[in-house]
Amino acid sequence: MVRILVADEQAVVRRGLRTLLEARHDFEVCAEASNGCEATELALRQRPDVAILDIPLSVVNGIEVTRQIRKAAPATEVMIFTLHEGEHEIRDALRAGARGYLLKSDSDEEIVRAVEALARHRTYFSHQVSRTMFDIFFEQTRPEHKTHALTARERKVVQLIAEGNSNKSTAQLLSISVKTVETHRLASMRKLDIHSTAQLVRYAFREGLVQP
Repeated sequence: MVRILVADEQAVVRRGLRTLLEARHDFEVCAEASNGCEATELALRQRPDVAILDIPLSVVNGIEVTRQIRKAAPATEVMIFTLHEGEHEIRDALRAGARGYLLKSDSDEEIVRAVEALARHRTYFSHQVSRTMFDIFFEQTRPEHKTHALTARERKVVQLIAEGNSNKSTAQLLSISVKTVETHRLASMRKLDIHSTAQLVRYAFREGLVQP
């Protein structure tokens, strides 16, 4: 028997989930909560297999409840079930320890599949959430989002090279050795996943390190 906690401020949502889930002979809604504080207390008392939480819970929001449950009752898997599909909410939920994330617009069948997966300690994300997660990952791994990875000296070397300076003239301008310039250039290319000086120059113009 999979024991489930449902936490949502709207009674109609809690009733709907209970009706849907308990139509399965192996699912039992062991507790319902209308706010975050109650959800945490019930999770620690009942130790459900799966906790289904909305994010905008009163008293304590669903992200913090997720964090508290995962810390105090790590055997309980948390599934976020919400209207919110923004990247910040998804990112915060995952960091807090949620292993599932569904939207209230998702189908009944998908909700059941998600609970089944979490009960087996597997992750489950709806199609829309998975697409948002992919977009977040793609944006974070694009070279233009890695400027912060360069040191101040590396940025200066990239700037001077993009302005047309040779390694030797760059070394003279910065009062460092040619070998040090080359080390900084290669380190910058590695961090930015760039494979040629031409790409490095384009990157410098795109990021505003060099004015056209």
